[in-house]
Amino acid sequence: MPKFAANLTMLFNEVPFLDRFERAAKAGFGAVEFLFPYAFAVDEIKSRLDANGLRLVLHNLPAGDWDGGERGIACHPDRVDEFRKGVAQGIEYGTSLGVPQLNCLAGKAPAGVDAAVLRSTFVANLRHAAGELKKAKLKLLIEPINHFDIPGFYLNYTDQALSILDEVGSDNAYVQYDIYHAQRMEGELANRLSQHLARIGHIQLADNPGRNEPGSGEINYAFLFRHLDRIGYKGFIGCEYKPAAGTEAGLGWLKQLAN
Repeated sequence: MPKFAANLTMLFNEVPFLDRFERAAKAGFGAVEFLFPYAFAVDEIKSRLDANGLRLVLHNLPAGDWDGGERGIACHPDRVDEFRKGVAQGIEYGTSLGVPQLNCLAGKAPAGVDAAVLRSTFVANLRHAAGELKKAKLKLLIEPINHFDIPGFYLNYTDQALSILDEVGSDNAYVQYDIYHAQRMEGELANRLSQHLARIGHIQLADNPGRNEPGSGEINYAFLFRHLDRIGYKGFIGCEYKPAAGTEAGLGWLKQLAN
């Protein structure tokens, strides 16, 4: 059976962030992930993890002005210094919280910038990030995201991500494979997971349409969970979905689909 991590940005979000750790533990999760820790002191988060016996498996590098609509700055040629400062901040939090990997969001492509410049900026930033994370014994992830939910996002496809990682050339850099985003952009979920498993550092899920819990849409999660077991995926699967009617009320999918 796969191991699941509650995404605290999406789940239990009817309560303040720091209260979600206890809710996750009471719901049966042994691990959590979330977008960003930076609005809180390290000690505040660590105390909630420790008090509830939770493992943190993922958070993101700083991604610009999130509340203002930015979704990463790694492909922005005019934000390189800001990106590098964010890498240092991400490592500081990540090492203190015991997270094994940090996700780098590429961001929306800025208007009027040549495609070659966008790619070279992204590659150079990833090389820097991977090098700094390797010193801290952390993995770097990059995540393709569908362009329906985030129009203009630079990184959309698995093959695109792999091509960029080939150019980066770092042995601690991997794909974060979000099943929901992949279904919307390219499908072929089982085949791609099999083909690229060695280069996938983390998996996330939600169903489609609606981005709700597994079993609510078209994706055959019972099959995919068995498939991931068969091909030997050992990591966590982040539950990054929108609960249709409250998190606890919708957790029946864990028993129905993941056993």
